[in-house]
Amino acid sequence: MRGATYSPNETPFQSGRGGHPRRGVDVAFDDLAFDVVVVGAGTAGIPCAIEASQAGARVLLVEKDSRIGGTLHRSGGHMCAAGTRRQRDRGIDDSVEDHLADVRRISRGTARDDLVRIVVGNAAETVEWLDRHGFRYASETPRIVYGHEPYRIARTYYGPDEGRSILAVYEPLLDEAIRTGRLTLWRNAPVIGLHADPDGAVTGVTVLKDGRDVEVNTGAVVLATGGFAADAELFAEFEGARLVSAAHPTSTGDGLVLARELGAGIQGRGSYLPSFGGLPDATTPGRANWADRQLLVTAERPPVEIYVDRRGRRWVAEDEISIDEKERALTKIEDQTFWTVFDDAMLESTRTGPAMVVGWSPDDVRARANDREGVHSAADLPALAGATGIDPAGLVATAERYNTFVAAGADADFGRTHLPMPFGRGPYYAIRNHGIALVTFAGLDIDETFQVRREDGAPLPNLYAVGEIIGAAATCGQSFCSGMLVTPSITFGRLLGRRLAAATAG
Repeated sequence: MRGATYSPNETPFQSGRGGHPRRGVDVAFDDLAFDVVVVGAGTAGIPCAIEASQAGARVLLVEKDSRIGGTLHRSGGHMCAAGTRRQRDRGIDDSVEDHLADVRRISRGTARDDLVRIVVGNAAETVEWLDRHGFRYASETPRIVYGHEPYRIARTYYGPDEGRSILAVYEPLLDEAIRTGRLTLWRNAPVIGLHADPDGAVTGVTVLKDGRDVEVNTGAVVLATGGFAADAELFAEFEGARLVSAAHPTSTGDGLVLARELGAGIQGRGSYLPSFGGLPDATTPGRANWADRQLLVTAERPPVEIYVDRRGRRWVAEDEISIDEKERALTKIEDQTFWTVFDDAMLESTRTGPAMVVGWSPDDVRARANDREGVHSAADLPALAGATGIDPAGLVATAERYNTFVAAGADADFGRTHLPMPFGRGPYYAIRNHGIALVTFAGLDIDETFQVRREDGAPLPNLYAVGEIIGAAATCGQSFCSGMLVTPSITFGRLLGRRLAAATAG
């Protein structure tokens, strides 16, 4: 039964955590063994499995969901690389050292330099690999992206279908690897346990397959199960903040929990930074709807509105050009919750420019006020405050003070310089926003070979981790560096897959 493929059942994915209730009877096959088991068929796991199988290893790729791709179904799929053919074709002069310097600047030196060097040194080859296999670029790429603190050089790439553009490259490569017989894919198959010998070396996994616990022996386990931004308990423990999630629902930290049971260490604690602003989901408490978010990046839409906290007070210059500074300011206000407040004339002024809410016209905002969760309208500011939970006296005083700044042409409180219009007559509007979690910053500690380390820094033999499970802080520090989440996932996955196959051959 070596390398045999089982037909997947069609039940919803399970939690996949250690200590999962045992189903049916244990099934232990002495000859059910693979050279490499990759846990998680997403951004990092799929290329790891493909490369390992192409290099001759017998690989089992297990995925708890009924479909492969993981966060690629939700991610923007942004990648970054210096010195690519596409840059050269557009006359863009870039280098690995320039890329490294930009990551160091944006992260303020908080990312792991050893891992960042591996990423930027191999990123161009990663992008070219996708290119060779038919990746479709969005026509405007490479470009400078302003949704994060921007690079100085255009080096961000993505496809017209965002993360799914990457998945479109993966799928035929994965199908071909399966046809060779060297790669086996199990879906609806959460890993519920890791095995280790008396010396602590990982020797296999337990997979919940077709209602039974299946024991699989292997020479190496790769955890590529993603982050935990869909799990409020883990988020509170590791990130120390209230979770308002826009993450993929499978991002529940399963691999992290399994590895911690073997004493794995955690890196990136205390690095969490929220993405700046997302509307509350219309139907699900504790989640944000990223698709119809407000456009709050000054480089893309200079603000006409003000931002206020629960006390009705402003807390940042709304036209601050650095989204990083806005995100850091957001961490300091209560519940990382704020409202954008504006009147009808301000709303109407956005009709001919970028929308205030992505995909919404001014008329859409008016129609959804007092109907869509988090979108409010009232005839006057005290009534608006009452509808939102904002302190009425604070909101009225803030609007009056802001109007004096507009008249004077200077903001004495925060130094805002874009002061296009004062508050006038109603109706008035408020849209609630949260600091939201798309990714998580803490994760498994790894060395430069991607081997998981114990809490004391010693390696956990035969256990590896790539992708968001190592935490965004590893390659971004306490920041968002454009492309430095997807690119490391693909790059580390491919490098590790080849390395593990070579070790098997040796």
